[in-house]
Amino acid sequence: MKLTVQNQKTFVSTGGRAFDAKGEVLLFIHGSGQSHLSWVLQGRFFANRGWQVLAPDLPGHGLSEGAPLGSIIEMADWCADLLAAAGVSKATVIGHSQGGLIGLEMARRHAEKVKGLALVACALAIPVNPVLLDMAKNKEPQAITAMVAWGHDQTGHFHDHSMPGQSHVNFGERLMANNPAGTLYTDLKACADYQEGQVAAQAVECPVLCVLAGKDRMTPIKSGRAMAGVLPQAGLKEIPGGGHMLPSEQPLETNLALRAFFSNAVQAAQ
Repeated sequence: MKLTVQNQKTFVSTGGRAFDAKGEVLLFIHGSGQSHLSWVLQGRFFANRGWQVLAPDLPGHGLSEGAPLGSIIEMADWCADLLAAAGVSKATVIGHSQGGLIGLEMARRHAEKVKGLALVACALAIPVNPVLLDMAKNKEPQAITAMVAWGHDQTGHFHDHSMPGQSHVNFGERLMANNPAGTLYTDLKACADYQEGQVAAQAVECPVLCVLAGKDRMTPIKSGRAMAGVLPQAGLKEIPGGGHMLPSEQPLETNLALRAFFSNAVQAAQ
């Protein structure tokens, strides 16, 4: 569906089902240089099981208008405005990588809107290699190829996809290449500049689940464990055979971990 957020048209996937703002809403926030398509295997899974799904393209990504936002805090405020535009008072927020940083800031800055928080392949800080940052600025296609290669475990490189005929690596490259030029650099710089993770995590009061990938080379699992240790009473689910692109590479394991969290911890906290 299309919403107007901060005076710009925004595309939001609802998982292929009609959206009801009065239901149990899940807000999926994608990572750097990506789009709502990062969550396609989660959106349909949960929308067809009774949850209300919002998976937006951030400004300047995918099918959304506008320029990419330059900071994690701006992105968090934008997501809060998105919920208001959709008529949603409170949602469970799920963020992948950069989306996790956005979720942390939402839980700190807009706590009244966040019922629960799931952080997938994330850490309190996501430093970006200067070589990758320069590559994203000046040689974006090469940066995309590098990120997709680093972001997948051997399952992805063997093209062993749960959807017949699909390739993790090819899908990842096409997804990122569909964004306007410069989007990836803006996102990566926002991650590199963000230094508020520790403070934001300590302020979180809602239920939290950290879903980590055992073979993650972009946000190593030790960093995710450290994040879980700072968040008050955070649950922790580790998926041994996954890389950084966990939602697409290990969708079933990711979905089962999220469903248990939505059904148990978040519902119990109401």
